[in-house]
Amino acid sequence: MKSTFLLSAALLLAGPAVAQFQGPPAGTGPAYDARALFYPSFIEQLATPTRTAGGQPGAQYWQNAADYKINARLDDQAARVTASVDITYTNNSPDALPFVWLYLEQNLYKETSRGAAVTPVGGGRFGNGARGFQGGDSLQSVTIELHGKKMKANYRVQDTRMQIILPEALKPKGDKLAIHVDYGFNVPEYGSDRLGRLKTKNGEIFEIAQWYPRMAVYDDVEGWNTLPYLTAEFYLEYGNFDYAVNVPANFLVGGSGELVNPGEVLTSAQQSRLAKAAGSDQTVTVRSADEVTQAGSRPSGKNGRLTWHFKCQRARDVAWAASAAFVWDAAKMNLPSGRKSLAMSLYPTEVAQDTAWNRSTEYVKKSIEYNSKQWYEYTYPVATNVAGVVGGMEYPGIVFCGAKARKASLYSVTDHEFGHNWFPMIVGSNERKYPWMDEGFNTFINILSSNNFNNGEYAKQLNDTARLVQGNIRYMTDPATVPPYTVPDVTPSNYLGYAAYSKMGYGLFLLRSEILGPERFDYAFRTYIRRWAFKHPQPKDFFRTMNEASGEDLSWFWQEWVYNNWTLDQAVTTVTYVNQDPAQGALITIENKGQAAMPVTADVTETNGKKSRVKLPVEIWQRGGTWTFRYNSTTPLTLVRLNATKLLPDANPYNNVWRAQTLR
Repeated sequence: MKSTFLLSAALLLAGPAVAQFQGPPAGTGPAYDARALFYPSFIEQLATPTRTAGGQPGAQYWQNAADYKINARLDDQAARVTASVDITYTNNSPDALPFVWLYLEQNLYKETSRGAAVTPVGGGRFGNGARGFQGGDSLQSVTIELHGKKMKANYRVQDTRMQIILPEALKPKGDKLAIHVDYGFNVPEYGSDRLGRLKTKNGEIFEIAQWYPRMAVYDDVEGWNTLPYLTAEFYLEYGNFDYAVNVPANFLVGGSGELVNPGEVLTSAQQSRLAKAAGSDQTVTVRSADEVTQAGSRPSGKNGRLTWHFKCQRARDVAWAASAAFVWDAAKMNLPSGRKSLAMSLYPTEVAQDTAWNRSTEYVKKSIEYNSKQWYEYTYPVATNVAGVVGGMEYPGIVFCGAKARKASLYSVTDHEFGHNWFPMIVGSNERKYPWMDEGFNTFINILSSNNFNNGEYAKQLNDTARLVQGNIRYMTDPATVPPYTVPDVTPSNYLGYAAYSKMGYGLFLLRSEILGPERFDYAFRTYIRRWAFKHPQPKDFFRTMNEASGEDLSWFWQEWVYNNWTLDQAVTTVTYVNQDPAQGALITIENKGQAAMPVTADVTETNGKKSRVKLPVEIWQRGGTWTFRYNSTTPLTLVRLNATKLLPDANPYNNVWRAQTLR
C-alpha cells in the first residue's frame, strides 16, 4: 500500500547510494568542510527569458498544451477498455517541431517491455502485472490533421513511447496538431499500484488510469522529455478533458472532473441526494449498502448500458473507476473564496463501517479544506476517493486507496493522495526525475494536515516525532543511502520511501520549525505554489524561490539535504569562565563534527536553578567547525544540552550534553 511510504512507515526503507553533487568535490570522509558546504555558487541560476534568477517564470515563459476528447467503453467480462481519443496539441514554444512524442503507458504490461525486464523476480509494489498477462495498447488507427490536411500518421512505437514524424514542422507560437487514435487494452489485475481490478461479493471494481495515449512534455529545459515508463510517475502537459465512459447500466462511475449528464446516469433519488450533499457539511448517502443489490438503484439504460460524461478543466491527467459494487456518499467542501466543491467516496459494502470507509468522505473534506486554506485553493469541482486494489495513487480530482485501509491508515493514505492535488497536480513538477518535489513536499504538508484533523485524532499515530527523527538518522548514517536528488528509476525500491518521501518531508518540517519559523516559511512556500501553479518548475526554481521569498540563502541546506546525504553531529566540548569567574560569564565551545551543519539550540542550566535557551544561526559554522560563544552566567553551570528540541537529526546524541563534574 502507498500508505506504507508515508511518514510513519517510509522510514523503514533503505538501499545503495548514487552520489549527486554540484560544486567542488565534497570528499569521502566525514570531516566538516565549511568551504564545501557554503560554496558560493552552488545553486547559481542564470536568468533566461523563460526563468528568472530568483526562481519565477520569466517574461517569456511558455509551455505547450494538450486537450483531449475521449470516448471509451468498458467490457467488464473481458476486463478490456476500447476507446478513441482526439488530441489537440498546441505548440506555444518558439521552436518548430518536426515530430512529436506521446506515451502509451499500457505498454508497460507487455511481457517484452522494459518495465517487465527490470521487474524483480519476486515482484513488488510496482511489479508490472502477472506473468503471461496479455497487456499493452493495441492501435487500430493513428491519423493526424496538420495545416488543414488529414492523413495517416507516420509513427513508430518504442516500448511506452510513440513518435509521430510530421509531414511538415509544427510551427512555433501557437500552431496546432490534431491526433486521432483508436485503441484498446486489457486491464491488468494489479497494474503497478496505479490501476487494476478488485473482486468483491457484489462485483469487480475497476480502477482505470494511464488509459489513453498522451502527449510527452516539450519544455524550455530539456526539449522533449521522453524517459521510458518503468513505473516511476509522470510529467504531463496541462489541458482540458472531455471524456465519456460507456459501462454496464448497473455500474456507478467516479471520474476526474465534473459529471455533466447526471440526469442520464442517475436515478431521481440519487440526483436529489447528491443535491442535498452539495449543501451539507455532514456526509449524505447517495447509494446505501442496502441499495447496492437492488436493481432499482440504477437506471436501466439503452441495451443495458449507460454512458457517463465528464469534463475536467485545466488538468494534467484524468482517471476513473467503475463498479456495480459501489456504496456512494458525499458532502460539501467549503473553500476559502466561498466556492463550494464536493467530497465523495465510492467503496464496496464489505468496508462500509464507521471504522473504515464510512468516514472516507469526512477525511477527504477535512484534508482538502485545510490545505486549501493553508496553501492554495483546491481547483476541481469534485474530489472522489475510491476503494479498490490500488493501495494509494493520485489523479486530478480522484484518488485510489486500498479497500482494506482502516482508521488512521485510511485517513493517512487519503490525506496523502489528495495532498498530491497540490503537488504535482497544481504545481506540475517532473515526477519522473524529481519525486521529492511531489512526494516529499506532499509528505511535509501531510504533517500539518494530520495534526489539524479532528483536534489531532490521528496526530500521535502518524507524526511520532522521535520515530521521524531517528528513522532519518538511521539512513543518514548509512554510507550507502540514496539522497533525494536521484532519479527514481535509479533508486532501489527499498530506498524510495526515504529518498523520495520522508527525507524531504522531514527537511521542510525542519526548515519551518527550526530554521525559518512558520511565518517566513509559509510565505515562501505559498509564493512557490502561486508562482508555479499549472506550470513546470525545476528544482532550482524551488530553491531560488524559497531563498528569495524567505530572505535567507539556504543553499547550504539544499546542498546537504537534497544533493547529498551528509551527517549532522553537533557536540559540546568545553565550558570555561571569563577570568575563571562564573559571575563574569561562561565560554561554551561547541563543535560541528559531521559534514552537515544546522543552527544550534542550546539549553543552559546554572547552579542557582536558572535555565536559559540560546539560539545560534548556521553562520557560526561558515569559518570552521568549532565555535565558542559567551553565556551571561552569574553562577557556575551544571548542564549544557544541544538539540534541546530533539528535532535535529544529530547522529550522536551522547556528545550533545556537558555536565559539571561533582566532587565527592
